[in-house]
Formats: sequence, structure tokens, C-alpha cells
Amino acid sequence: MLISYPPTPNAVCPASVTEVVIPSSETVSVAQRWLVFGGAIFLVSVPVFFEAPLVRSLPWLSLMATAGWVWLSIILSAKPKTQVWGELLTGFTWTWLAGSLYWGWLRWEPTLHLPIEAIALPIALWGLSRGWCKVGNFFYLGSLFGTIVTDIYFYLADLIPYWRQVMLVEPDMAQTVLRQAVAQVHTPWGLSWVAVLATLLLSVGIISSRSQKLHWLAFSGAVLSTILVDSLFWLAASFA
Repeated sequence: MLISYPPTPNAVCPASVTEVVIPSSETVSVAQRWLVFGGAIFLVSVPVFFEAPLVRSLPWLSLMATAGWVWLSIILSAKPKTQVWGELLTGFTWTWLAGSLYWGWLRWEPTLHLPIEAIALPIALWGLSRGWCKVGNFFYLGSLFGTIVTDIYFYLADLIPYWRQVMLVEPDMAQTVLRQAVAQVHTPWGLSWVAVLATLLLSVGIISSRSQKLHWLAFSGAVLSTILVDSLFWLAASFA
């Protein structure tokens, strides 16, 4: 027979234990998923408006700023409420470092672009193998994937010679080179590959965005933002 006793008056109940839930890639709210997705898009777009002009005029300052991003990412990662943002900023730090190195000192040689952009790939793969900084590493991989697709287009459309020229000529001559590059893009061959590679980016970005996990959303945002960044460059070159 199961006997149920009434609660003892004035009994001292044990203090409730509050569980601290650290935001992760596994259990997150809809709002947080959208924030990470939007944050990834923003962080890929930042170099277009901020790092690009900075690194051309003050490359050492841009490179030293990497230390600031590292410090901020560590601070954010150490707190449960901001851990996800710290991880995302870590991935951004790798892209910032690569951009500072390449566009600061090596921009005249297109064949070095991908090797420099992939400078943090071993770290990202090492981190993923140990479950460390998953959001940041996936963001970096998404950004790198977009860069690879863009560079493939430059090779397929035979734009590499124009890349070299625009980095070497005087600013007043760069507009002429850009117009020639745009004309190359507008050929049937160039437009065909625009369609193929844009479809690839859209497909990869949309499929990964269907995941409920933050690291895949960071990857998706980085991939899809490649289309935005490339479109901005195309518009700038068209109106040069």
C-alpha cells in the first residue's frame, strides 16, 4: 500500500537548482537562428565596405586589428550568453587575417589568393574534429567556399589578366581595365558560368539554411552573402 504524507509545515525546501543553458548549435530559438544567419551575412560583407579601403592604405593597421578581433572573440566566447557570437567572431577573424595579408601585400598575384584565404583551414578542420568553435569554423568554411567559387569563375571567364592589370595600373587607368573585364563577363561564355556558379551558391546556401543548427546557418549565411558581395563588385565595375 502506497502511503502519501502531507507536506510538513514550515519545512525547509532545498534550494532550487537553476540550470544554465549555454546556447549551442543543437537547441536554439528561431530568433537566434535568424540572428546568426544575418550576422554571418554581415560579417562577410564588412570587408567590402571597411577592410578593403583600410588594407590598401594602411595594411599594417589592418593586420594588427586581427589581434583586437582575437581578443574580443575570446571575451565573448568565455560568457555563456555570448558564446555563439564569440565563435562567429573567431571565424570572422580568420577571414580578416587572410584579407589583410593578401590585399595588403600580395594582391598583384591572383594565384596566391586562394592559398592565403585558406590559411586558417588547418585550424578550422582541427577545431571541427574536436567539436571546438563549430559556429566559427563553419562560418569560415562557408566564406572560403564562396571565395573558391568566385575565383573559379575568374579562371573560367579568363578574368585573371584583368585582375593583375587593375592592381598594377594607376587609378585613372583602372576604370578602363574594369570596363574591359565587364565586357568579358557579358559574353555568352561569361554569362553562362555566372548562371551555373550562382545556382551552385544558391543551392548550397539554401540547403544548409534549412538546418536547425547554428553552425549550418552560419555556413549558409557566409555562402549566400558571396552572391551579394560579388554583385556589388560587378555593379561597381559596371559603373566605373
